[in-house]
Amino acid sequence: MAKTLVIAEKPSAGREFARVLGCRQNAPGALSGGAFVVTWALGHLVTLAGPEVYSDKYKTWSLETLPMLPDKMQLEIIRESAKQYAIVRDLIRRGDITDIVIATDAGREGELVARWILEKVGCKKPTKRLWVSSLTDGAIRQGFASLQPSRAYDNLYQSARARAVADWLVGLNITRALTCKYNAQLSAGRVQTPTLSLIVDREREIKSFVPKEYYTLRAHCEGFSALWADAKGQSRLSDRARAEALLAGLPKTAVVTSLQKQFKHTPPPPTYDLTELQRDANRKYAYSAKHTLSLMQSLYERHKLLTYPRTDSRYISDDMIPSLPDRLNAIAIGPYRAIALALLRGRPLQTKYLVDNSRVTDHHAIIPTEAPVMLGALTPEERNIYDLAVRRFLAVLSAPSTHEDMRLTLSLGKERFLARGKRVLSPGWKAVYESGLPGGGGGVGGERGEGYDEDLDDGYGEGYGDGFGAGSEAHLPALVQGQRLNVLRTEVKTGQTKPPARYTEATLLTAMEHPPGLPTGHAEGAAPCGLGTPATRADIIEKLFSSFYIERAGKSLVPTSKGIQLASLVPGELRSAEMTARWEEKLMAISRGRLSGDAFIGDMRKYAATLVAQTVASTASFTHDNVTREKCPDCGRALLDVKGKKGKMLVCPDRSCGYRKSVSVETNARCPNCHKKLELRGEGDRRMFVCVCGHRERLSDFEKRRGDAGANKRDVQAFLGAQKREGNFAMADQLARWKEQNQ
Repeated sequence: MAKTLVIAEKPSAGREFARVLGCRQNAPGALSGGAFVVTWALGHLVTLAGPEVYSDKYKTWSLETLPMLPDKMQLEIIRESAKQYAIVRDLIRRGDITDIVIATDAGREGELVARWILEKVGCKKPTKRLWVSSLTDGAIRQGFASLQPSRAYDNLYQSARARAVADWLVGLNITRALTCKYNAQLSAGRVQTPTLSLIVDREREIKSFVPKEYYTLRAHCEGFSALWADAKGQSRLSDRARAEALLAGLPKTAVVTSLQKQFKHTPPPPTYDLTELQRDANRKYAYSAKHTLSLMQSLYERHKLLTYPRTDSRYISDDMIPSLPDRLNAIAIGPYRAIALALLRGRPLQTKYLVDNSRVTDHHAIIPTEAPVMLGALTPEERNIYDLAVRRFLAVLSAPSTHEDMRLTLSLGKERFLARGKRVLSPGWKAVYESGLPGGGGGVGGERGEGYDEDLDDGYGEGYGDGFGAGSEAHLPALVQGQRLNVLRTEVKTGQTKPPARYTEATLLTAMEHPPGLPTGHAEGAAPCGLGTPATRADIIEKLFSSFYIERAGKSLVPTSKGIQLASLVPGELRSAEMTARWEEKLMAISRGRLSGDAFIGDMRKYAATLVAQTVASTASFTHDNVTREKCPDCGRALLDVKGKKGKMLVCPDRSCGYRKSVSVETNARCPNCHKKLELRGEGDRRMFVCVCGHRERLSDFEKRRGDAGANKRDVQAFLGAQKREGNFAMADQLARWKEQNQ
């Protein structure tokens, strides 16, 4: 009997396909049944061969062997997944397998995973492509009913191949050149280096910033205050003497010379793409971009509650409109029930802010699926991410919020003072974010909240004081033009200009998506090309941490000495966000059939040779400023003291040695005295918790103390919740204090 082989990217997705297709017979690395056999990769099974495959001379790192420019790129099997590759290879070659379905993730990297396997095996059998954006049963059945010939995705494969070869040529050559030139473990890459440069450049701006004092005048009347502004609308004064002189000449009576009221509406924010969701998760929950992506993958693959996460689109196509009621019915549970049912009752649904065919790329926005939801089956972290996505989906289907904007001009003698207020007429979509929902009431999708109306911030300086700042919801009293008001007091306030803020993961993702100084989109309205893609940005940030080029200071990202030096050693063009964004634009053009992949690779070969020549000719130097007196037990070199993402380490500077030793690990355990997070230091039985307040405690004593408490954190939280629900607040408060003392 002829059979079709389905190649998924991961075992979890493969098992879902197998279940829907009726494949219930287990075999090593595969499932079969009826007309189908389903197998899977483990991510990539095949990759580009390392330099040493092309020539023995590349086995030794040296400047004399650079640049490495193979005439034809070769593939090799990844050693760690060789067993699964052999299973997939044998299935492809099996006599009863007549055709192949590529069912890897529907994107550029997913296409590469399957095509390289087929190329390495030498497969000539007919091949089709499955393209789905969710793993619900309905989506899988529909996907298999509408399979496309794999040749329809040849351009996508050529784009993926060009990206991989470009990263090999640029990354491996410049990394070897830097490492050999400066005798240090240094690496660079097409996306990694300009991303690091963003952080380093920002740090330099901060270090060179010289604060300047400025002065503002405020007049306080009954119920509100107003801010002085000159004829140009500027409110800051650099001369204190002038500010004091203006203050001295102000009368005790103000006249309302202008009172304007304007009706305004604020549309809901677009639904999430991956980068925007990562930004909000970092702002709200301090999740790293990589952690957010892993939670999204779980919600997509395991729970099947959200659509494909690795998307750069924030809209859906009009053919999805009929599915929206089913999606609303699926999420009409728990805290989302009332709003979801209200939207369903108010049909037809408001879709003008959700549907835009021209802005849907390979995948549509991240939205809920039609699968039934069991909130109790989600971990707290999965619930947080799901909550963000569901609330955004409900918001974009809701009406705009409306308000009345009030702008007031007062005359105090010859001087003009400005005030502003806002009266909410209808909360609209903002009701989705009110406190009745988990995590509600906070900002949405931005530092100031997605509801911030940019045109309200019209250059009046630092805001209006006393709650009348830009975007506030404060009220002005009932006033009429020409009315005279008593001025309760006037004052001069001193302020100081501030340096730009350090990047957080949220703001760095924004800068990677929209590099400073670059246009924000293409002429045809497609998503902008930035540094990397939504699918790769999290890994780039993680690599900067693992290479010790950046470290955390709270939520902020700070470059290390190694990172700062590297940014100055790398040839200037490779640091350019503009050049990297242009490369990404070319890769997109390849995927659309507008540019030859081989032509792009040819340019990358020339560029890699140029980078090597510039590095070899450089007269710069690199200095380790974190050398310790402790010697590497393997090679004898002095170890470096570095701060990794999860704690401090001792690292050998010799790339070929690779020795690493953990010194301390930042934990979630809390100090019993000051309740700050404890560091775990030492090894074996000598491991000890240490706090900045001076508290020290052996790990064994800490575990005994926690054991004596008789309950773990989850037990305590569950009991606290039960007590609250039963109205026993005194007992709950007492237990809360006990928990705090025993964390």
